[in-house]
Amino acid sequence: MNLILLGAPGAGKGTQAELIAKQLQIPTISTGNILREAIKNQTPTGLKAKDFMDKGMLVPDDVIIGIVSERLAQDDCKKGYILDGVPRTAPQAQALQDNGIELDCVVSIEIDDAVIARRMTGRRVCSACGASYHITANPPKAQGICNACSGELVTRKDDVPETVQNRLAVYHAETEVLKDFYAKRGKLVLVNGDQPIADATRDILAAIGVQP
Repeated sequence: MNLILLGAPGAGKGTQAELIAKQLQIPTISTGNILREAIKNQTPTGLKAKDFMDKGMLVPDDVIIGIVSERLAQDDCKKGYILDGVPRTAPQAQALQDNGIELDCVVSIEIDDAVIARRMTGRRVCSACGASYHITANPPKAQGICNACSGELVTRKDDVPETVQNRLAVYHAETEVLKDFYAKRGKLVLVNGDQPIADATRDILAAIGVQP
């Protein structure tokens, strides 16, 4: 099954993608993690993307579509995948379609901006592997330490209040149109994101026709 998760920054896309991927035994393709790895390694793509990400701006489409297409061509994606963080704009969605990337379902995680702002102040990300946590909603087993790789958990620059507001403005201006794009193609389902993580996971699985 090929899926996309939509939602505002901090809506829980990364957390839900990880849980759904385990249930379906397919990989999660997070453009954020791919880009952060490129930035850490100071690759040309990473250097190009860093300035945009630090300001909470969208990375240019040509960079995004290129890394996604390369990733989806790998063997572990043959049985399906979950796209997390892409597409963010209608042109990106059209480009994915034009590149033959077919989707079974698009899940939009719905949540108010005020809730998003509160959530993101508590978000922590592993500096080594990119795993995402929250100090109250999804805390690590040991404070400040990643469960998966024991890396240090940090607050991302794009989670500071000023950048959060900018990211939400960009989302509403450019990304919400994707709901119309996929609704017209009969691919869109809406799920309430302002509920416990397990309940949101249950609702997503039900929306895509999978028994939890």
